[in-house]
Amino acid sequence: MGKELKEVFNVFLRLGLTAFGGPAAHIAMMRQEVVARRKWMDDSAFIRLLGATNLIPGPNSTELAIHLGKERAGWRGLLTAGAFFILPAVVITGFISWLYKAYGTLPAVEPFIYGIRPAIIAVIIMAVIPLTKASVKSTALAVVGLAALVLALLGISEIAVMFGAGLLFMLGYYFKTTRQANGIFPLLFLGSYQTISNTGLFLTFLKIGAILYGSGYVLFAFIDAELVATGILSRQQLMDAIAVGQFTPGPVFSSVTFIGYQVNGFYGALAATAGVFLPSFVFVALLNMILHKVNKNKAFSAFLDAVNVASVAVIAAVCWQMGRESIIGWQTAGIGVVSLLMLALFPRLNSAFIVLFGSISGYLLTLL
Repeated sequence: MGKELKEVFNVFLRLGLTAFGGPAAHIAMMRQEVVARRKWMDDSAFIRLLGATNLIPGPNSTELAIHLGKERAGWRGLLTAGAFFILPAVVITGFISWLYKAYGTLPAVEPFIYGIRPAIIAVIIMAVIPLTKASVKSTALAVVGLAALVLALLGISEIAVMFGAGLLFMLGYYFKTTRQANGIFPLLFLGSYQTISNTGLFLTFLKIGAILYGSGYVLFAFIDAELVATGILSRQQLMDAIAVGQFTPGPVFSSVTFIGYQVNGFYGALAATAGVFLPSFVFVALLNMILHKVNKNKAFSAFLDAVNVASVAVIAAVCWQMGRESIIGWQTAGIGVVSLLMLALFPRLNSAFIVLFGSISGYLLTLL
């Protein structure tokens, strides 16, 4: 194993084990690892990849991990980063699925999550500041970013905010240059496979992974329509799957492992997991092949600049919303402030230590 590939393996296995808090937190932790600590790239390159991955369907943080692996160690890095960012969450979720099916209840982990949430907010804040500096290249982009932040805080869909910002900014470029540019549209998988067979589960989740934009909650809306409405999965099982996605590390999409296990055991979990994540590898591979070419197109660059700014604004809005939900007393406020100070004083500090600090502190403070 070459040096670069070993680095990719170490970074994304660690992130797969410690990246709590959802996509915004995952992105912040990746930035901490690959930009602040290891200097694989600067913030401008990182935000460029982030903006590009927001243009394709699927779990954004997972796709960013795959793309970062490709940038660092080629095609083997692409596969390694994606696999080892996903694998820990899938294994942990699979174990919880087995316990749940055997005993009908979820483990009590709330005291530990209690402290992780405010610690993760500190990680996000420390990522948003430099990413904002890297993405705001002009006054016009600053205005776009502020507008995107307001719209995101008002609850407008993150996809509408990002694509809307990009399209408006590209139209502005058209008015200046009157040049034409080509558009990029995702493939849509049509049809529904309402069956409990493993092939049916694989195809259902392949379809979801190939067309889904947005957060994990959008994923659960698709599952509700595909599996709950057809009687394959109970609503309680879906609610418990959402809970598992919140308190396990790694991508929220690993919740499908839990769902697949409830529907059809081990092979159902394997089929659902493979189906939902496979499109991400394909889309990132295709995107990587064309990204360097389309970046030379000035109209597309204008579009991507606006998407980059809007992406950072959406992360900031998510951070604000997480803060309102998670900082509910002096204990959680204290964990957040101390975590922020630790990251400010030691910018190369491994984010896994912040997660560990938050978890232990949260547990101890709940005993008071």
